[in-house]
Amino acid sequence: MRKISIHILTVFTLLVCSTACDEGFDEMNTNPVQPTTLDPGFLMNNAILLSTFDGVTLPYELAIVQQMVSPNSGVIAGGNYNQDNRPVTRGNWDKYYRDVLKHTTDVKRMTADDPERSNLYNMARIIHSNAAMVLTDTYGDIPYFEAGVGFLEGNVTPQYDPQQDIYADILTELEQASAALDANQPTESGDVLYGGDTEKWKKLGYSLMLRAAMRHSNVDPAVAEEYVGKAVAGGLMESNADNAVIYHDFNYTNEVGNTLNSTEANNYYLAAPFVSYLQENDDPRLASIAVRYVGAASGPDQNSAIAGTPPPGVTLSTDPAVQIGMPMGYDNATIIPVAANLGLASFYDFSQLDRTRMGSRDAPAYLVTYAQTQLLLAEAVVSGWASGNEENLYAEGIRAHMEQLADYGANTAVPSEAIDAYIQANPLNDANAIEQINEQYWVASFLNGPEAFANFRRTGFPDLAPNPFPGSEIDGDFIRRLTYPDSEFAVNTGNIQAAVARQGADDLDTRVWWDVE
Repeated sequence: MRKISIHILTVFTLLVCSTACDEGFDEMNTNPVQPTTLDPGFLMNNAILLSTFDGVTLPYELAIVQQMVSPNSGVIAGGNYNQDNRPVTRGNWDKYYRDVLKHTTDVKRMTADDPERSNLYNMARIIHSNAAMVLTDTYGDIPYFEAGVGFLEGNVTPQYDPQQDIYADILTELEQASAALDANQPTESGDVLYGGDTEKWKKLGYSLMLRAAMRHSNVDPAVAEEYVGKAVAGGLMESNADNAVIYHDFNYTNEVGNTLNSTEANNYYLAAPFVSYLQENDDPRLASIAVRYVGAASGPDQNSAIAGTPPPGVTLSTDPAVQIGMPMGYDNATIIPVAANLGLASFYDFSQLDRTRMGSRDAPAYLVTYAQTQLLLAEAVVSGWASGNEENLYAEGIRAHMEQLADYGANTAVPSEAIDAYIQANPLNDANAIEQINEQYWVASFLNGPEAFANFRRTGFPDLAPNPFPGSEIDGDFIRRLTYPDSEFAVNTGNIQAAVARQGADDLDTRVWWDVE
């Protein structure tokens, strides 16, 4: 009997101790400063900032449209050689699919049913649409309707959607989101793009809609005309103050500028077709864009010139008259005699993007601009899809881009008298208006690689000679798309194989849906 009493007492003591020990246990094991909720506005700002262009894809887009090129191989081989370099072609995928679309999907899910955050919801739809356009223009069919829901829904093998379906939804999203933005609703003042200004967001949405509509110009003119009309009626950008621009500083750097000022500082050069076009037309923008380290025999010679201590015989010049673009089609061995025949000290003597100005680490990045919008609208007028004066729109697009260059700093600003003189000397000619407009779009999209590449494929302008590099891996004259990441074939095998079967081979020759011959 005594043993039983002791046993009961022991159990009772353990229960009392257990209860006492549990008191305050949850509080003691909870981090009092750990956030339990995340403001979707922070995710939105991440999505916006990550929309800036990736230095990883420099070997492709700007080389394909012959604005910048490198004679070097290895990690920066790509469009310079017309070769498939998959660690590089995946750059836009990693940035816009894995990061931007994921964040905007989360923001939309968190705000869709919250009337207090309706403006944030619609802003997210616009940034989502921009990222989706970059992705589908780069690769063709992509996961779209099921993108970004791996954590939310457990779907880690999303279906790839046809580009035609993606564009149809992008147009719908832009139409609905732009119309729904409301200045009478709570302001998202923490927004890093426009400070919550719904009127500017509306103009961005409708200007992006114009861009998406014009992608249909060759494949579905009826859709192009319909949505050009809707974009114009909604209200497009009205000045450079409406530009969708991401500003950088030395804490948050421009990724292209960071590439050009670090590992690849001496590897990229302005391509001859781009420099020649600007020189032949006495374009004052060349003085804002280019620098040449005259007499440079090596990369260190360039670096010393930037530091203000050039070696004997080397001078730094931004004079348009002395700029010499690097011709297409050469590697770092075959370019040597070309440079010698031009009287250059080495290939380091060719002109570069000035990495202390437009190519700096703190240079702004422009996603959608008033200049581009005016030029697209001029083309739409020429095509009969909008009313207006195409000559004035064309001139205003040129003026807007030249004035935009002042954002990079006082030493890149184009004088107003030079702008006036250029516009007067280069009027729009009805006989080749589409070509002239899209040549100017090419210049106005400099450093926006995805857009320059897309518009070149859509229009065929500027009329560039194919890159003659002898080791080309493409069958056609130009690269038409970039290849999917190898990882997709490992982790999403069935869906990516279905996309390839529908769209065509996963190579650089396959055309995306809107890119018709």
